[in-house]
Amino acid sequence: MRSNRSDDGSPEGLRYELPEPLASALARSRDRLGVFASDVLFFPTVESTNDVAASVASGSANPLGGRSGEAEGLVVIADQQTAGRGRRGHTWFSPPGSGLYVSVVLMPARSSDPRRATVLLTIAAGVALAEAIEAQTGLSVDLKWPNDLYIRNKKVGGILAEARADRRRSARGSLEPLRGANAPSDSGGSGVPADVILGYGVNVREIAYPPEISDRSTSLESELGRAVDRYELLAETLASLSTRFEDLLAGRFDVILDDWRRRAPAGRGARVAWMTADGPQSGVTAGIDDDGALLVHVGERVERIVGGEVTWL
Repeated sequence: MRSNRSDDGSPEGLRYELPEPLASALARSRDRLGVFASDVLFFPTVESTNDVAASVASGSANPLGGRSGEAEGLVVIADQQTAGRGRRGHTWFSPPGSGLYVSVVLMPARSSDPRRATVLLTIAAGVALAEAIEAQTGLSVDLKWPNDLYIRNKKVGGILAEARADRRRSARGSLEPLRGANAPSDSGGSGVPADVILGYGVNVREIAYPPEISDRSTSLESELGRAVDRYELLAETLASLSTRFEDLLAGRFDVILDDWRRRAPAGRGARVAWMTADGPQSGVTAGIDDDGALLVHVGERVERIVGGEVTWL
């Protein structure tokens, strides 16, 4: 397993060796890490792990010595993010030593069905992270469309998938929200991005959250009432992501969708609202379709929501 050295330059300045407990946890899980078994970067502090991953994937800054275009499987880990973000520009609260802040580079375009693998990537990642948390803590994790993890109706984690609009550019300016078949493409006009930066955050330590999110956020340790080994959990998340990514590559989409639906009690029968060009809309959830779009009953019709901001009422 290659890791970053502390004496080289990088997109975020100095880089550091993997902490020994992290290196040991990854070594113990190596045979389950699949595509994530080789290249890992660790930083005490970055603005955004997604931005660092994009810089490396573009070839503009590859501290591991690989060539541009060979970044699939890259893992970027930070102990703190100063400009972590979620969907639609929301801030992801990322204080030091308190959670998992991770980004990986994936190429769903390698799948037997590239379009469906791309549109279902966030769905698959949600299932993977829920499975990893349950395996490490025994806590039951619910999924909420499109990218959130909940425990007892409070948010404990989230996912941000971004496609690089231009493989020649680096960092945030080249990243666009992943929208599956409508995502930016660098693959011959297929509508499928050549690679995707998948970032995720999980609240682990019990901390004081900002007032605007304190009543709807939780952490694993708050729910358990005991300490959680962050590095063992991190290794388990990568192993679980590897398994679910292999499902995507092999076209096992029904397995992923079925497992997501079982973990998403709000996927049916919950009231939601969203904004359209014609004004606000609301309705009752009716599950997700085979491409992961949210279905909502609005009167006698069914609306299909593929993106945007949905408010759960």
